[in-house]
Amino acid sequence: MDQALSQIIERIRAAAADATPLCIRGGGTKDFHGEVLQGEVLSTAQLTGITSYEPSELVVTVRAGTPLVELEAALAEKGQCLPFEPPHFGNDGTVGGMVAAGLSGPARASVGAVRDYVLGATLVNGRGDVLSFGGQVMKNVAGYDVSRVLAGSLGTLGVIAEVSLKVLPVAPAEATLEFACSQADALRLLNEWGGRPLPLNASCWFEYGGAGALYLRLRLRGAVAAVEAACTHLGGERKDNARAAADWQALRDQQLPWFDTAHGPDALWRLSVPQTAPVLAIDGHAPLIEWHGGQRWYKAPPGQAARIREIAHAAGGHATLFRTPASDIPRFDALSAPVARIHRALMREFDPHRIFNRGRLFADE
Repeated sequence: MDQALSQIIERIRAAAADATPLCIRGGGTKDFHGEVLQGEVLSTAQLTGITSYEPSELVVTVRAGTPLVELEAALAEKGQCLPFEPPHFGNDGTVGGMVAAGLSGPARASVGAVRDYVLGATLVNGRGDVLSFGGQVMKNVAGYDVSRVLAGSLGTLGVIAEVSLKVLPVAPAEATLEFACSQADALRLLNEWGGRPLPLNASCWFEYGGAGALYLRLRLRGAVAAVEAACTHLGGERKDNARAAADWQALRDQQLPWFDTAHGPDALWRLSVPQTAPVLAIDGHAPLIEWHGGQRWYKAPPGQAARIREIAHAAGGHATLFRTPASDIPRFDALSAPVARIHRALMREFDPHRIFNRGRLFADE
């Protein structure tokens, strides 16, 4: 066992002994995500490095404090990638933070989420025990798939020390098409195209520059022949690939002007709904819609929480207060009683002294 991991284990055992809360942090780029931050910082910055990479097997094993940009650069050298396009939200994001946050980028609806690519993980629990789950192949689980439960757990189950991830080759061809259309027309088109054998990869409907110009952008990825045939069939305006790539990256990291809420009372709401959900009757700015209709971003004051969540529930989904000015409104939608019991039981099992990221998932802790 190396020194960096040994120091983390010692710190955890000491914290467990006197019930000192710890705030697990990689690069700190997602500190805004979740309910509250509290406790002494426990950094994973020293847990760095790619420990195993087999390009021919499409598997990489990497320590949790490794910068995300470093991992992506190593994959790119071999013509491979993390297809779910994890958001960076800055240059300091880490692999462990990527898994703990469980957030995916524009391609999520077509290729899957972070958890779908986690093959195995090494975790240090609240007792200071080092636990390993899963492995380096897809069929490696008999029973509860703990390694994938870590995705989105926001550090409440333990310190992720290392993860094994499935990776994929970069697509041979890519094209971005743009269509001028209303929100209702965009949702109709996306539902129609989703039922066809098209190489759909990502989509985004938005209002450009706040001037009432409404556009749907569609990204195609796949074999050269398939992408070219789809472009001919769908029409629209084909965008320059380099320019489009920068725009998709800005969307991934919420750097598009649409996401700016810094100078007003509005919060950023994330609604997860069925792709077939109709236009939602939420007042204010036109939303930004991703994931072929499944992820919808709205800007509205935190005080509209009850109304927004009511609308999301009626559509068959839920609403998260993703970014907000100071507010005591819960960030996450309330879980059903059975699901909440399962969440809390898992947290007690892995972290019996409740030292990890206390209050990050449940503000009442």
